[in-house]
Amino acid sequence: MKALITGITGMVGSHLAEYLLQNTNWDIHGLIRWRSPLDNIENIIKNINAKDRVYLHYGDLRDPQSINKVVSEVIPEYTFHLAAQSYPKTSFDAPLDTYETNISGTSTLLEAIKIFSKNSYVHVCASSEVFGRVPKEKIPINEECSFHPASPYAISKVGTDLIGRFYAEAYEMKIMTTRMFTHTGPRRGDVFAESTFAKQIALAELGFIEPIIKVGNLDSMRTIADVRDAVRAYYMLVTINPIPGEYYNIGGSHSCKIGTILNDLIDLSPMKHELKVEVDEDRIRPIDADLQIPDTSKFKAHTGWEPKIPYEKTISDLLDFWRAQVTKNKGKYLTR
Repeated sequence: MKALITGITGMVGSHLAEYLLQNTNWDIHGLIRWRSPLDNIENIIKNINAKDRVYLHYGDLRDPQSINKVVSEVIPEYTFHLAAQSYPKTSFDAPLDTYETNISGTSTLLEAIKIFSKNSYVHVCASSEVFGRVPKEKIPINEECSFHPASPYAISKVGTDLIGRFYAEAYEMKIMTTRMFTHTGPRRGDVFAESTFAKQIALAELGFIEPIIKVGNLDSMRTIADVRDAVRAYYMLVTINPIPGEYYNIGGSHSCKIGTILNDLIDLSPMKHELKVEVDEDRIRPIDADLQIPDTSKFKAHTGWEPKIPYEKTISDLLDFWRAQVTKNKGKYLTR
């Protein structure tokens, strides 16, 4: 069996590759761009160099010729489409790039699969951000909740979601779509709130910055899952009675405000009494998805998946990840 992972060098893609290595006998093919940093896949570099079940292919979602080449060469039985411009805040500055990568890029990939590997089971990863600003009476958010995207990124993921469902229905392809709610842990990008908090705490602990944590909106509600639980869910999605055209909400069980996550991270620091919090207006989105509490009963009933990793371990591992990164790179990070 062969699995194709787009975005293998990202947080989720790298964890998924490791999960598949440990829990299947599949060969893993990863799509990367020539300029993709390889830090997140350092645990599997030995496999890549030895051509031992892990193979990298260069391509770009915005280049149909390169995507056609990769898909026609691999012909995967399973495809996990995780690659995206995935930063909501960045999307306000670069909306067209976000739309091209996430909407056109998804169409390009699915068109290639339709032509060269139509029997592939395909996971299209949308986002809980598609729901955007949800009124309280619609909490918890189920799959039929209307879309109200609150960023160009969220708009692009509405497109991703609908394109995946369209290809499943129109061309009878084996595509399932997910709306994953907040998932974090080691390797989380530093543009996301809880990860930039952890990075700043690590920088302060090691003396690279003043003990001031810069923050944006702390009042938005999030439901946290561990990335390692998320990739297990994605595997179960395509292997446990996969139903083409279906779409699922997936998320953790711990809901709290972003400010609570910040306080919990600070409490893990030996500098907790010295750290101060300062609001940075540049970190506040023009509009925010402020109530992210999912109803995940549909996916759980279908697959039996449940989150296993406690919230406390997730944020502790995230902070330890940043401590290791800051030490290794001697604090050479933007404080964004």
